[in-house]
Amino acid sequence: MSTIDTAPDASRSLDDASARPNAVAGWATSTDGSVIGRTFVAASSLALLGAIALGVLLGIERIDGGGTVIDAGAIPQLFVAHRVALVYGVGVPLLLGLAIAVVPAQLGARSLSFPRLASAGLWTWIGGLVLVMVSLANNGGPAGGDPDMVDLFLAAHALMLIGLGAAAASVAATVLTARAPGMTMRRVPFFSWSALVASLGLVLVLPVVLGTLLYLFVDHRYAGRTLFGGNIGIGAWIGFALTQPVTYLFVLPAVGVLAELVPITFRRRMPLRGVVYTGLGLVGAAAFAGIAQQTGHEVPWSGSGLDLDGFGDKVRDLAVFALFHLVPLLGVLVVLAAGAFAGKPGPTSAGRPRITAGFVGAFLGVGMIMTGMVGGALLPIVDLGLGGTVFEEAALVYVVYGGVLAALGAMCHWAPLWWGRLIPDRAALGLIALGLVATVLASLPYYVAGFADQPAMSADHDYGGPSTLWNVAVTGGHALMGLVALAFAGLVAKAARGDGDTADDDPWEAHTLEWSGPLPVASRDAVEIPTVMSPEPLLDSRAAPQEAVR
Repeated sequence: MSTIDTAPDASRSLDDASARPNAVAGWATSTDGSVIGRTFVAASSLALLGAIALGVLLGIERIDGGGTVIDAGAIPQLFVAHRVALVYGVGVPLLLGLAIAVVPAQLGARSLSFPRLASAGLWTWIGGLVLVMVSLANNGGPAGGDPDMVDLFLAAHALMLIGLGAAAASVAATVLTARAPGMTMRRVPFFSWSALVASLGLVLVLPVVLGTLLYLFVDHRYAGRTLFGGNIGIGAWIGFALTQPVTYLFVLPAVGVLAELVPITFRRRMPLRGVVYTGLGLVGAAAFAGIAQQTGHEVPWSGSGLDLDGFGDKVRDLAVFALFHLVPLLGVLVVLAAGAFAGKPGPTSAGRPRITAGFVGAFLGVGMIMTGMVGGALLPIVDLGLGGTVFEEAALVYVVYGGVLAALGAMCHWAPLWWGRLIPDRAALGLIALGLVATVLASLPYYVAGFADQPAMSADHDYGGPSTLWNVAVTGGHALMGLVALAFAGLVAKAARGDGDTADDDPWEAHTLEWSGPLPVASRDAVEIPTVMSPEPLLDSRAAPQEAVR
């Protein structure tokens, strides 16, 4: 699809009464990328509340170390439900939904490429996620005792991944084929570039997970459960896709949000665009980590000994460890370093920095993701003995909640595009600050408890130190994040209803094409898309009249 062609009803919004006789049917079958993306975000927000509730429940269960609140037989399913909700209920779809809603407008595309594929992916993902939770609630999943529910878990898990893969393919196709005239790949906005890298990574990783699920399903249902360990072996075989470093790929668009907002915040052009593209690509190396882990290449490094015995093996393990755990971290550092150059005063600066809730949310979110990456890099070092402890869970929560903070910032930035209203900056900043506290409370104590050998996926533990304090803090952190999510949802609902301050057509003095028309943008057909001559077309359009006066 070109930037001129449109899907038959792609330009019809939910507010157009003539589009469909039934508003609910119009929403459910919409091919408007903005509607599809926002539905992804709304559904993943509900999944976030569910994941938070599970985190609180499991935290309460682990406070006294004896596990007395929940029936012992349900504990494994609750841990799996919590992890699936964090990764495939929140981590992937939240930022993917933002990409679906924003990327076409950033590129000057008339509509999302293959919008019906993205819409089908949305409902397939929702259906799969619901069925996964149903199977776990009925004693299915890893270590589940009901064979039919174990089969349902595997099939529903595959359904969920197919939906996410379809949506990711739509985003990737949009970036590759539906750009405005003159927008080369070196002029693609940073958020769209990060969405492309993440989407292509999902297209690579998810089929590997899907193939694994197919093998497990066939073995469990038809082959006597002898090849892959039956229900007990499911967790070991699919665990690589529910932990680090694959999760870095899922939250890569959060880094793209920060890269997008840095030049807008400091009111100047990004001086090192190629470096930023490279940094975002390095984070995408996490995609290959998932494939390599599942195809038998071990990542852990135990080469800290100073002797030369097995030197070749140590060097090999170190190289693999660095590629899959340090290169993504290096990519984020590269993006931050390039952003630091943008923050330096220079001849292209257009005034004092304008610090907004969007920028603060993205910056703090990426900081939390980096903290999770550092934990993910420590975890495979065998000499530290962190494997099988809550340390890994803490790293996952850092990554996912960091992605949530960045998504809150992105919502503050792009809300005027959808509703023509500003989310109150002061209230949003307060909630983002509370979200930071919640993320640290829900994660940092388990970094400490991991070194004290508190076991993962278990409510039973007995070790020295203030173990009760660590588990109470984690429980409180999850609960606080739930309050933040609910309060922020209220701010978003207020803007969506049309309450609050009306946004100007370009409230942020932005650089990219999504702000080139009147707000809210009900249809890209109403926007005249110019030929793009630089990576900052709107900045150029504002500078041209000033240069003409001179």
